[in-house]
Amino acid sequence: MDLFNYKPVTGRPLASRMRPRTIDEIHGQEDIIGPGTLLRRAVEADRLSAMIFHGPPGTGKTTLARVIAESSAAYFEQLNAVTAGVKDVKDITVKAKDRLGIEGQKTVLFIDEIHRFNKNQQDALLPHVEDGTVILIGATTENPMFEVNAALLSRSRLFTLTRLSDENMKEVIREALHDKERGFGEYDIDFHEEAVNHIIDVAQGDARTALNAVELAVLTTDPDDNDRIVIDTATAEQSIQKRMIQYDKDGDNHYDTVSAFIKSIRGSDPDATLYWLAKMIYAGEDARFIARRLYVHAAEDVGLADPNALLIAEAAYHAVEFIGMPEARIPLAEAALYLATAPKSNTVITGIDAALNTVKKEKTGEVPLHLRDAHYKGAEKLGHGSGYLYPHHYEHHYVVQQYLPDHLKNKHFYSPSVNGYEKTVQKRLDYFNERRKKNK
Repeated sequence: MDLFNYKPVTGRPLASRMRPRTIDEIHGQEDIIGPGTLLRRAVEADRLSAMIFHGPPGTGKTTLARVIAESSAAYFEQLNAVTAGVKDVKDITVKAKDRLGIEGQKTVLFIDEIHRFNKNQQDALLPHVEDGTVILIGATTENPMFEVNAALLSRSRLFTLTRLSDENMKEVIREALHDKERGFGEYDIDFHEEAVNHIIDVAQGDARTALNAVELAVLTTDPDDNDRIVIDTATAEQSIQKRMIQYDKDGDNHYDTVSAFIKSIRGSDPDATLYWLAKMIYAGEDARFIARRLYVHAAEDVGLADPNALLIAEAAYHAVEFIGMPEARIPLAEAALYLATAPKSNTVITGIDAALNTVKKEKTGEVPLHLRDAHYKGAEKLGHGSGYLYPHHYEHHYVVQQYLPDHLKNKHFYSPSVNGYEKTVQKRLDYFNERRKKNK
């Protein structure tokens, strides 16, 4: 097979060649550029104002900025905040002012990684955004609420871009493989579906990463005897430098792994807990899903044996939302280990389920008069609240009185275990029970 028989591809990387040229070519982000959306209407009417695009890498922030500029009559300028300084901003704004005054042409200034601009740089930009000399489009992977000057942020409209869905990613790869002008459409390629899915799983919604892997796979694979380039899973693994593991997010392996993770926590095995957690993270499981499972099992399997478990799980979920992956793997692991090594009790479940079962099967009891709300007009005449004993007026802030309906007054739903903090709870309940016996 002579590779020179193929139509040569330009020297630019595939991800650059396949960059969308119009809004209609952009995959994903329907919430902000779909038909009828605010940004779409502004672009189509050429009524642009300052805006900031916030989102993970590879979601199309730079592409969208270029498409917006090219769809209007505006001149496009680009800066990277890592390398640019105040002088660069001034040079561009001077040219933009001349361009607007002499030619009547607006200037779109795209600043990548705008969160890297320090206060002085952002302050230098502010007046030119305010007077319309430039139409600012900033892009950042960081939360702009924390990283961008409040004055600049208040003059900009914020748009959040999300990771591309698996279907969006398949469309991006499919176009790259079939486009004869910019992609590999002139090549005879058999790209196995499992290989495509592996690249999509690893790329995690980052189109640039996926296209880089596709390009590497195609250009480094020799054609077979039938002059066809075959890309299998092994090639995909090498191209994206990550081994494929069996983990179907919608199939049995997914549920089996989650089940093993949960049961390892319940069984107080920290090593197994970490292993199954690592497998889920490596396979690209949604970190929020993992955090939600930790939240549930902090209450279900640890419960009041260690009430702090729920707080630790909540903190892990917040970390996932606040800092994202891969850093969030650390608080996730900390929470998982805390739950695995904490004393266990499921009395919260047995208690609430017993109460629910009673409510479901037995007659509904009336609220005792002394517990009823006495604040609304006329309640006192009806005897509501009469005879209620305020616990804080008594020794140990406890006083014996009936809280359940009459037909359930001797019913018990909650029985603490002998583990962890529930031993303390049991001692307190024993004291209350002794007081009740003496009061009979």
